[in-house]
Amino acid sequence: MVKSKKDLKNLPLRNGVGIVLLNQNNKIFVAKRIDNPNNYWQMPQGGIDPGENDHQAAIRELYEETSVKSVSLIKEIDGYTIYYLPERLLGIIWKGKFKGQKQKWFIMRFLGKESEIDINTKKPEFLEWKWIDANSLTKNVVDFKIDVYKKVELEVQKFLIS
Repeated sequence: MVKSKKDLKNLPLRNGVGIVLLNQNNKIFVAKRIDNPNNYWQMPQGGIDPGENDHQAAIRELYEETSVKSVSLIKEIDGYTIYYLPERLLGIIWKGKFKGQKQKWFIMRFLGKESEIDINTKKPEFLEWKWIDANSLTKNVVDFKIDVYKKVELEVQKFLIS
């Protein structure tokens, strides 16, 4: 059965996490998604599995998307961020079960060598990756995540100047 627009807007939010991965030079890891190869870059993020807490989900998602295990937690960002899918994606993303995502974000330090980073995982999500300056986070993000990235960018800036 196809859901109506009203039904789609009544869908719940997906609980998720996001990871700001900083290298030793305080550059942030971003990657380009396979399913949206335009010039949009994002940080690792994903859903919370049953039985996981937010931090466990962040560690798992980071590993699943980047193969990175060598990290230390710098800061759990206070509160949650929320974004809503645009109408064109409602009913498509996440098998049509959610209208957006409520996320807990973590700032982590990458402790490994770059050779540890491998986006060619079991279920690859990214085409390519790079390190960027913290003040560039919002420059190439998909439009419906811009407010989330603005908040995260502000939190990272606060950390970097403290």
